[in-house]
Amino acid sequence: MKPIKLILLFLFVSVFSFSQEKVKFLYSGRVDVANTEYPKLSGPASSVEFNFSGKKVSINLKNIPFQGYYNYVSVELDGEYIGRYKVDNNEFKAFTFEVKNKSKKIHTIKIFKATEAAMGEVAVDTAGIEAIPFQPIAKKKIEFIGDSITCGFGNDETGLPCGQGQWFDQHNGYLAYGPVVSRMLGADFLLSSVSGYGMYRNWNSEKWEEDILPDVYDYLYLRRSQPEQFGNDYQPDLVSICLGTNDLSDGDGKKLRLPFNKYKYIGNYIELIQKIYKKYPNTRIALLNSPMVNGDRNKIFVECLKEVKAFFNNDTKHKPIEIFEFPEMKPAGCGYHPSIEDDKKMADLLFPFYKNLLNN
Repeated sequence: MKPIKLILLFLFVSVFSFSQEKVKFLYSGRVDVANTEYPKLSGPASSVEFNFSGKKVSINLKNIPFQGYYNYVSVELDGEYIGRYKVDNNEFKAFTFEVKNKSKKIHTIKIFKATEAAMGEVAVDTAGIEAIPFQPIAKKKIEFIGDSITCGFGNDETGLPCGQGQWFDQHNGYLAYGPVVSRMLGADFLLSSVSGYGMYRNWNSEKWEEDILPDVYDYLYLRRSQPEQFGNDYQPDLVSICLGTNDLSDGDGKKLRLPFNKYKYIGNYIELIQKIYKKYPNTRIALLNSPMVNGDRNKIFVECLKEVKAFFNNDTKHKPIEIFEFPEMKPAGCGYHPSIEDDKKMADLLFPFYKNLLNN
């Protein structure tokens, strides 16, 4: 690929910043907008929003599979969540949605990618939409870095119960704790998360066997096999990191698993934060433990987070790093993951914590 093309990709694949000008389409999250007529929703809970008139709206969506997978989208119409829809068609297909308040002249629809980057992308045919220009509202912004919990893995059984279908058939990033608490706060959100990934090793693999989250963080598609970079124009007010569940796990219990190495975990954590500060010099950082880790492992988890925080105690360029500890939880979702109700409980717990950090 020629250098000039790489530069253009870097400029176009980042999240749009708010401007004073009206827009027809507003994108949020990890979205590839290099082709403005056919943008691709890539990361979990990435979205496109637009206004329209009439009693219904049709939007053409296409699945772009990675490793042969399909995807789901979650839809919000006039501020109301209306459901999750499977996108398994490899050609553009019309998805039609009817409005409830037919006396209202202008309506707003938001299409969110419910599945994560590992499934591939959802392409949106914006060229075929009669969108009404609108003025975006400036909001506080939060980036959530994490694993399956942050992705919304296994939280939604409305289509298929746990244990049926593909491993991602119960994914719903729209209802994960991050997007839920962001809506409570009136904030915009970005998810940089991959199921199974950790800070220095993954759920069932070591660093030398598979990429870890810090390895893929800078890539738009959250995989190094595609070179597109994720730009830095989002500039979140807060970066919330929830990584460690997989580092501390025993894996599948069959494959040989080395003991947890706190020094590798803490070292990689510090390096990631340093990278974040370089990317977002004015952001604030919050460290979260995990609702899926308890007992002695949670004690180790929190001790590691405190050591990471302590490393930056003399940093006068940034606001202090803060730690949030989830109380012990018995997740009711698939594979011992949070359910929709659990995600809402997590959001309720995080709301005052995030609100304080965003306001100070």
